[in-house]
Amino acid sequence: MSRRAVAVRIEGIVQGVGFRPFVYGLATRLGLAGVVGNDERGVFIEVEGGSAPVEEFLAALTGDPPPLAVIERISTAPAPVTGRGTFVIAPSAAGGDRHALVSPDVATCDACVRDLSDPADRRCGYAFTNCTGCGPRFTIVRDVPYDRATTTMAGFRMCADCAREYHDPGDRRFHAQPVCCPACGPLLRFVGPEGPGDPLARAVRLLREGGVLAVKGLGGYHLAALAADEPAVAALRSRKHREDKPFAVMTGDLAAARRLCVVDPAEERLLTGPARPVVLLRRLDDLLVAPSVAPGNRWLGVLLPYTPLHHLLLRGVGEPIVLTSGNVSDEPIAYRDDDVLERLGGIADAFLTHDRPIHIRTDDSVVRVFRGRDLPIRRSRGYVPHPLPLAVAAARPVLACGAELKHTFCLVKGDRAFVSHHIGDLENYETLRSFTEGVEHFRRLFDITPEIVAHDLHPDYLSTKWALDQDADLVGVQHHHAHIASCLADNGVDCTVAGPVAGVAFDGLGYGADGTLWGGEFLVADLTGFERAGHLAPVPMPGGVTAIRQPWRMAAVYLDLAYDGDVPEDLDVVRRNAGQWAAVVALARRGVNSPLTSSMGRLFDAVAAVAGVRDAITYEGQAAVEFEQLADPGVDDAYPCRLVETGAGFTVPGAELVRAVADDLRAGVPRDVVAARFHNAVARVVADGCALIRTACGLSTVALSGGVFQNLLLLGRAVTLLEERGFTVLTHHRVPPNDGGVSLGQAAVAAAMAANSPISGVRRELSQARHTWLGGMSATGT
Repeated sequence: MSRRAVAVRIEGIVQGVGFRPFVYGLATRLGLAGVVGNDERGVFIEVEGGSAPVEEFLAALTGDPPPLAVIERISTAPAPVTGRGTFVIAPSAAGGDRHALVSPDVATCDACVRDLSDPADRRCGYAFTNCTGCGPRFTIVRDVPYDRATTTMAGFRMCADCAREYHDPGDRRFHAQPVCCPACGPLLRFVGPEGPGDPLARAVRLLREGGVLAVKGLGGYHLAALAADEPAVAALRSRKHREDKPFAVMTGDLAAARRLCVVDPAEERLLTGPARPVVLLRRLDDLLVAPSVAPGNRWLGVLLPYTPLHHLLLRGVGEPIVLTSGNVSDEPIAYRDDDVLERLGGIADAFLTHDRPIHIRTDDSVVRVFRGRDLPIRRSRGYVPHPLPLAVAAARPVLACGAELKHTFCLVKGDRAFVSHHIGDLENYETLRSFTEGVEHFRRLFDITPEIVAHDLHPDYLSTKWALDQDADLVGVQHHHAHIASCLADNGVDCTVAGPVAGVAFDGLGYGADGTLWGGEFLVADLTGFERAGHLAPVPMPGGVTAIRQPWRMAAVYLDLAYDGDVPEDLDVVRRNAGQWAAVVALARRGVNSPLTSSMGRLFDAVAAVAGVRDAITYEGQAAVEFEQLADPGVDDAYPCRLVETGAGFTVPGAELVRAVADDLRAGVPRDVVAARFHNAVARVVADGCALIRTACGLSTVALSGGVFQNLLLLGRAVTLLEERGFTVLTHHRVPPNDGGVSLGQAAVAAAMAANSPISGVRRELSQARHTWLGGMSATGT
């Protein structure tokens, strides 16, 4: 029989997911000889044997890979026949240009969960059991190739039993880098009140007695309390200085989650999948959690256990627990053992910790479901650092520095965009340090030295200031252009082929090209540029950032405009704030400390305050979130709202909507009806604005982005209206529509601008679209 040899190169997420054991088992089953190993690019294979077995081997590589593997590229080439007699796993090779990918952290698999409760298994009750199909990855990796020596498990020498499993091709822990057991691996430690029992038993007892427990997880510390214990949850909320923002709840299994919330098939898929994010679910009326868990909210963030420690803790407690980030509000999650007592000592009554170091802090991911697809709110643990493909590859390496709130950064190499884990709100030294440490880690992990640094235009963002100090070519990307570019990249749209789109970017605030604060934008955009086709009519923000924290100030401005200065005094929002009303209105009229904004988020704030939802907020977007909760989804009618065409596009007079809301409230219309009519009106504004753009320049694809489109009621109504009018609608499904996705948009813009030939053609196309748009507006006589 003729003998044949083939060299194979596989790239993607193929390290740390059991790919080498899979290849070894496949080759030996087929009677083939050769070698498989990890290197800086991924997995390399040399295989030889009969022609038919070799062909079967090559087909099986892509046809039935390990469940956690993500193959991006596979290439083959003839190789010399060496006459090998066996197939072996080679030691990992380092050096050269790195292309290997690192797997996200993976939730504990079913087989390891069974080990936890099997008295005959030596890992029964062991909080760190894992195998090639599950366990820590990204949070423990220091470098690549992914081997034990380059992880935080390097300090734990395998015992004889673990080493035997590690080297046994028939064992599911064959070459599982974090493999360990009670004899050789990490161990739990309880720090707190003295008492009998092992660390886990003491932690369970503390929770049952109403205490607040700090728990060391995969990417940092969490704070836990019994979800049904109102005094415990209230204490946690008070100590953490988190007045109203909902807490997440961890349940022991899917059945327990269903007792708390409605769970549809798409949500079940997310809850039980390998990423195990927090999933926002519709609460049931007979909610079995304390009022302080998610006050006034129809939705509850629920997640299932994703580490053995979580499984053991939930089994011991026997009921759901609150599990929230281990930090004081506005700080990044604590993850270093040497400072956690200082940072969380004033919050937690005790600590359940362990001696496996966390290399990179990583918060839990948060996801909603929209029409059966994921709608990320925060993309972090379980998803990062999986790269996202770019339709237009970067000719030079790019670092995108992101925005300020919900900050992420993004590194680009070729057509791979590595969007970082959630950093937090970039407003202090601690989060800035987390950002810079994260950038250095990603640069080292993926061997990327940025030659282009993309940044937001806002001069006061810490990310912008940092970017301006870098020794690289700088690309400033307007905030809302980055939002639309993020949506395009999220959907894999190649604008060099498809052309520009109508982009609707609704958010809180972003620095505009004219120096004002934008946020209610209709753009004609592709990846290399944009034109502002329309926007919400600008209004003053009296007191600047104070108007964000006190939405009634925006209500005062809008009502003053809506009623031409003669605001009805019987409105509740006027009565509640009578002591400061006149001064705030005067401030806005004079334009003193009152920057102009076209923000849709601020319009939502104003209407929420007029409707009596909230005059002041304790977390970003709170008024709008609660206003969405108020709306009756069964109401279909909407307030009328004109689009005022101008020579440069159109404006949306938001004051007309505020007047309609106020008039309805004065007439006794129920608030839930008022809230629904407003949402429906904004959805119609979206559809009407895009229709104007299509009439003027023929664009039939719409991209929706910005934090306002986390509002499922608004998003659903807007998408329905657009689709009814024949538009193709792009929404987010891999990165958040909020500022957590801005870094991807910045990176996509910089990559497209750095590409060779297509850019000039796209620019000409945009210029033509702009010319057609202006011509269309002129033809209407405006």
